[in-house]
Amino acid sequence: MTNGASGDDRLSRNERRESARQKARALREEQKKKERRNRVFLQGGLVVLLLAIITVVGLIVINGVRPPSPGPLNMLSDGVKIGQGFKATPTAALEPDAKPVPSATNPPDVIDIQIYIDYQCPICGTFEATNSDQIKTWLKTGAATEEIHPIAILDNQSLGAKYSTRAANAAACVANYSPNDFFDYNAALFSHQPEENTTGLTDAQLIKLAKQVKPKKVDSISSCITGQKFKTWVTAATNRATTGPIAKTNVSKIQGTPTVIINGVKYQGAIGDKKAFAAAVVKAAGDTFTKDPTVTSSPSPSPSPTATP
Repeated sequence: MTNGASGDDRLSRNERRESARQKARALREEQKKKERRNRVFLQGGLVVLLLAIITVVGLIVINGVRPPSPGPLNMLSDGVKIGQGFKATPTAALEPDAKPVPSATNPPDVIDIQIYIDYQCPICGTFEATNSDQIKTWLKTGAATEEIHPIAILDNQSLGAKYSTRAANAAACVANYSPNDFFDYNAALFSHQPEENTTGLTDAQLIKLAKQVKPKKVDSISSCITGQKFKTWVTAATNRATTGPIAKTNVSKIQGTPTVIINGVKYQGAIGDKKAFAAAVVKAAGDTFTKDPTVTSSPSPSPSPTATP
């Protein structure tokens, strides 16, 4: 065993100084390499994060701003026309950006009633509660048709939940998949109408109401409601109604709901007065309807007198 000095100890002073400089230089180079690697990793992470943010924002934009799509079947006029036996008139879907096609004119002895409604509108609820029974009688006998146009002008009355749009979309879903149940679903939406300045019914509640009228294609209606399939149509139909004109009527545009039109003429009477509305229908019908002293008689599709018991 021998005792000896280390390699550095055998070096001269200048050699030791040079060796130290080389070691320091090597350490600096290694440090620079680490810093460069860290910068690459950091920049790569930032790029990945940025791409993820862009993807999320893109999905939000795509889901929030949907491209125009066809409207519901059986609403080519932007409304559902209900005839005798509460059956809907079948039609094609309205294509995006197309103008609504007015429904065919009724025979002379059948009254044409149109109504523009918002399911959040309390006055619409009043009209429905006041006049639904006599309208049912007229539809049952074929004395009249009722064309119902859901629009959404009161979204600002549901605390951000946009109930008017969601309810109109739900009605459109029923019109599309089970049109002959539209009349009953429309009535159910009003019988369960939420108050203004509430969030309104949830999608689950809208689906539950739809199931209660026992429509066809329940699953399709349910997914249509939760996916708001006809949301863009609701917006477009509302814009068309509120900018007008309303074809084959004396209404330049819809300025409020309910707007009720009888044989093309806007009803100017009291919304909550059953007798006044019946009298307006009788007047529009002329000699084809029988006047009853109570002014609540059913219009008759034939000239012969028929009074409601």
